[in-house]
Amino acid sequence: MTIEFIGIAATQETSESGSATPAPGRAAPGRDGISTQSETGHASGPVVQPAYLRELARAHEESGFDRVLVAHSSASPDGFTVADQILTHTDRLGVLLAHRPGFVSPTVAARKFATLDAFHPGRIALHGITGGDDADQARDGDFSDKPTRYRRTDDFLDVVRKEWNSTQPFDHEGEFYRVRGGFSAVRPAAPIPVYFGGASEDAVRVGGRHADVYAFWGEPLAGIAERIREVRAAAQPYGRDPRFSVSLRPIPAATEAEAWDRAREILRLTKERAGEARASFNLDHAEQRGSQRLLEYAAQGEIHDKRLWTEIARTTGAAGNSTALVGSYEQVAESLLDYVSLGVSTLLIRGFSPLADARDYRTLIDLVRAGAKDVPHHAAGEAAAESVVPV
Repeated sequence: MTIEFIGIAATQETSESGSATPAPGRAAPGRDGISTQSETGHASGPVVQPAYLRELARAHEESGFDRVLVAHSSASPDGFTVADQILTHTDRLGVLLAHRPGFVSPTVAARKFATLDAFHPGRIALHGITGGDDADQARDGDFSDKPTRYRRTDDFLDVVRKEWNSTQPFDHEGEFYRVRGGFSAVRPAAPIPVYFGGASEDAVRVGGRHADVYAFWGEPLAGIAERIREVRAAAQPYGRDPRFSVSLRPIPAATEAEAWDRAREILRLTKERAGEARASFNLDHAEQRGSQRLLEYAAQGEIHDKRLWTEIARTTGAAGNSTALVGSYEQVAESLLDYVSLGVSTLLIRGFSPLADARDYRTLIDLVRAGAKDVPHHAAGEAAAESVVPV
């Protein structure tokens, strides 16, 4: 099985040491699963630091990552500009660009993605972010509820694909968008992948229809097996066979003991600032089903499976991608391969010190890619998911 690795982009340098929270207006957390800064980190300097972004992108490329995620929030720098900078200053690294439907016309958004693809063929992908935080939506003037937002995303992605694929002018009559004679002179030579995530019934319904890759947060193996079955069932009526992604926060070290020493220090720093960060940025993940699931697992125990650690999720209120794998490099690679055995082919891994961890993950990536060669082909199918029984 071919494994895709995705890291995280950031325009501002952060560090685990010195756990001060950046002031509002200087560096804000992303929403919908990924933060733009480390939960435990201290951000310094301007929000946009071009040299740091280039160094971080090159570190990911040198470590063997396939893409980096450019996250989105109501306070983030413009993702299209950030994506172009990453693509321009690397040779092969791709970008998974988070885009929140509802603020840019789908025909315009489709051409923006297609234009990036024209300059950097095959290196851009769209991550559809419907929006799980009402307060963050309102900061950009959107006061619709979540069910409405998911219906809008459904309509949005219909128009985007028409704009990408139509060789003749097209019309569209949807609940949210009407197009007359839509046409784009720039279209991707190969399909631009659409990634999608969410744990609610609405998310699964819309993602089953549109997702090329469906993304999950780092739940225990039984939970991921359950989610895979749900999404496959939702995709089946549309003749779709999506791939699957899991997002995790590896904390590896030369030995298991050293890894746990580092994990406990990360937790200490997180506890110092988690409450302050939520208050400063009015973070509210309570209505996100994905966050609720992570907190439910955290309530059941600190460690699941072999080494899935839930304390960061518990401490931050499951503010996005917040479950960790702790152990030696070989142990963490083994746990990542357990997800691969369920049919997961994309691993979104990011650490707590973005630049240092991007470099350090080279070892993990090599171990997982070597081990994936031994994963049976049938394990990518339904049989593997059924082999994990929830406890």
